[in-house]
Amino acid sequence: MNNGETILRFNKVSFAYGQEKPILDEADFSVRKGSKITLMGQNGAGKSTIFNLITGDLSPDSGAVNLGVGVTVAEAKQVISRDLLPLTVREFFQKCFSKPTFAKASAGQAKIYDIDPRIDEVLEIVNLEADHDKIIKSFSGGQQARILLASAIIQNPDLLLLDEPTNNLDKEGILHLTKFLIDYKKTCIVISHDADFLNAFTHGVLYLDVFTRKIEQYVGNYFDLLVEISARIERENRKNAQLAKQIQEKKDKANYFAHKGGQLRFLAKKMREKAEEMEEEKVDVRKEDKTIRQFFIPTQENIGGEILNITSFSVMKNRKSVKREANISLRKRERLLLAGPNGIGKTTLLEALVSGKAKGAKIAPNVQVGYYRQDFSTLNFDDTVYQSLSAVAADMPEDKLRSLAAGFLITGDLMHSKIGSLSEGQKGLVSFARLVLQKPGLLILDEPTNHINFRHLPIIASALNKYEGAMILVSHIPEFVKQIRIDEIIDLDK
Repeated sequence: MNNGETILRFNKVSFAYGQEKPILDEADFSVRKGSKITLMGQNGAGKSTIFNLITGDLSPDSGAVNLGVGVTVAEAKQVISRDLLPLTVREFFQKCFSKPTFAKASAGQAKIYDIDPRIDEVLEIVNLEADHDKIIKSFSGGQQARILLASAIIQNPDLLLLDEPTNNLDKEGILHLTKFLIDYKKTCIVISHDADFLNAFTHGVLYLDVFTRKIEQYVGNYFDLLVEISARIERENRKNAQLAKQIQEKKDKANYFAHKGGQLRFLAKKMREKAEEMEEEKVDVRKEDKTIRQFFIPTQENIGGEILNITSFSVMKNRKSVKREANISLRKRERLLLAGPNGIGKTTLLEALVSGKAKGAKIAPNVQVGYYRQDFSTLNFDDTVYQSLSAVAADMPEDKLRSLAAGFLITGDLMHSKIGSLSEGQKGLVSFARLVLQKPGLLILDEPTNHINFRHLPIIASALNKYEGAMILVSHIPEFVKQIRIDEIIDLDK
């Protein structure tokens, strides 16, 4: 296949998860060999579903997904599947070659028994050192993100699919990934909400419109997309305004002639018919993604004094645990930012704090802790959204729970969908809804921007900035952190 030839084509593809959850309606688009494409759309719109249609894990209800002859596909998903977490690094990478669709059988299967050198090669590409016998679950979220990327690269696919690859990555990791994609010679489609990251390498944008369930295809990067969409909306609004003016003039004349009688009544009828025709000429102005409503996280009542004290903590340096001294005390309205590279021990420290097992750190008795985990393991994936919310607000009437959830774009039948069936972004929004209901005295947030539509981030930052309790925040997104008042920073790497 020559460079520039079509490597992937969606031909009038429709897909739905049952009658209640349509995703695509006769969607058309194509991707050329060697291009680097961004796939964008609202949380829960179906971006990951499109990847599953490309890999063959899902089949369209109608239409066709056409891959070029002999084209191989590999995907780095948003998160490592829970059933793979107990595997060693070596076992995890061997699993990459269990699906013939994802790898060239001749190359992959022939070398699978000598896989260690290949693992070292791809881990170097993603800037990670790892013992091949180490359990996947023991790696930090950022390290797992690098392993996911490496698991796709090791398959040497013709088409590389990356689903939110910057989630959990620190600044160094994002820069490393960006350089890799700039230098990458094959075809790549990326789902991401990080505009700066996307603009560094993107040739075009596929936009999944959650309202029309169509794919809009644009040339250029994300900023080019915004300019084009803004211009299109302005043209559509201007055309509609002109038509509305002409329609009103026709109606006014029709009303005037209708009262004159005789032939003028016939003329009035014709004018009304013309006005109705012009109404049909109005175009549907492109709708923007919905954003979540402004929200407020109440603070636990009757708490005062010291809420959290940290005198020491442990970090990982050169694969060894190193103890560090500290003198941190948090009270109401005080915020602490935990900084440091992937794998240094930020998530481990937060988990130890919440479980009460942190040596050298203690949360005051009776303090209600609101914990936002980056892997959403505080959620029971078998619960419905309604069960998950009512578990922290048992006395709240269903109509009020539904109203709260609607503010986070969890509406209708989604309330009775299982947590495990939601997109990662929707799980994040459910987690924020639970924090509102919990009324915590101490808020602990581990990468709360992961998977979340960038349109929601200013609203989330505003809610956190107004929170009156004590807070510990971990985030690798400087633009997000800047919107929140921080009183103290612990850089675990220093």
